[in-house]
Amino acid sequence: MLLENRVAIITGGAVGMGRGIALKFAEEGCSVVVSDIREVEGKETAAEVSQKGVEGIFISCDVTDSRQVNDMVAKVIDKFGKIDILATPAGGMPGVTPGEGIVNITDELWDKIVDLNLKGQFRCCRAVIPHMKEKKYGKIITFSSMGVLQAPHSMVPYVSAKAGVLGLTTNLAFEVAPLNICVNNIMPGAIRTHFYDSAIGTMTDKEKEDFFAGLARDFVPMQRVGTTEDIAGVALFLASDLSSYVTGVTLYVSGGIPMIPHPHDEPT
Repeated sequence: MLLENRVAIITGGAVGMGRGIALKFAEEGCSVVVSDIREVEGKETAAEVSQKGVEGIFISCDVTDSRQVNDMVAKVIDKFGKIDILATPAGGMPGVTPGEGIVNITDELWDKIVDLNLKGQFRCCRAVIPHMKEKKYGKIITFSSMGVLQAPHSMVPYVSAKAGVLGLTTNLAFEVAPLNICVNNIMPGAIRTHFYDSAIGTMTDKEKEDFFAGLARDFVPMQRVGTTEDIAGVALFLASDLSSYVTGVTLYVSGGIPMIPHPHDEPT
């Protein structure tokens, strides 16, 4: 098993990419702390983790609150004595409508989105680094967005925050590299999760299926929308010792984006 006897914190672990990562890590022998504000779904995911023969626990945590982040990390240390892996997919666009122009973005909305998507990841990294330094071992996986390179809509505060994650990743990786702590970034493309479904929530089921088919056809060179399993597999590589000499990098998990597809060409 690639993660036997490891302990991981997954923020946003209740649903979507976080849930997929939690279950993948559990299959590889990792104890998983599911951290989220969604208590019902978080406890369900933690129970699924435990069913795979490892320990899964849920800790309610809002990553926009430093106190909650610090308390969550303290609870993990108290229970397991260490933190080997941190993955930080928690994020979102509360209050932002895709395509909404910058003139409609208030200071308050900007701060809210940046706080969740950039500062939330910073808080989690800051909280776990001292414990990883003590063990001289750690794997941190941050999460950006392919929208930084190829935005399908105007989402200025969200994409700006996700661009900031790239700087956080490379500079933190440089800081902690001598301590055998690896910090890498996943840049997801079009991955079908609750994030996408909520953004198009007014559509009928048929309209949603047509939307995703068109998205794959027009924007994704591999001609399919990604899954949480696609993300989880890359996260497993970055969390395991298979990537022990990899730090400060961003991996596109995007089906070929930002390459431009040729929708009228037949595959050869």
